[in-house]
Amino acid sequence: MLSFPIDSVQAVIARGRADAEANGGFHNPHYGLHPGRDEQPGVWLVGDHGVYLCSNGKLPDGAKPFIAYALECDPRTNDDWFEVKRKTFGGDDGVEFIDADQLEAMIAAAPNARYLGITFDADSMELFVIEWS
Repeated sequence: MLSFPIDSVQAVIARGRADAEANGGFHNPHYGLHPGRDEQPGVWLVGDHGVYLCSNGKLPDGAKPFIAYALECDPRTNDDWFEVKRKTFGGDDGVEFIDADQLEAMIAAAPNARYLGITFDADSMELFVIEWS
């Protein structure tokens, strides 16, 4: 399982919306295969050098998107990040789009939510909130 603090998830979504407002919209969730279709707020779950959530608002040339690493798979703080990535996200690099409205609805439905949890199976992933009272 990978976990992301809820405030980090919300910060990535907010930054994507701000970037989209300032720079003309959102990146396409179809990886550019269908330009102009379904461009919407969301986050990219990225597995490469660690696993992180990435904002999807368009950026000016040369700017870097805002990211938040999974607590368990941050190469800045965990020397075993590659093994964690391999066991959770998989050994290959990849990207999955997650709709912001769905994430925000999950978070709003759980007022004591502290973390977004993500688990992976061979052909699917499950998102859930972890609560504390």
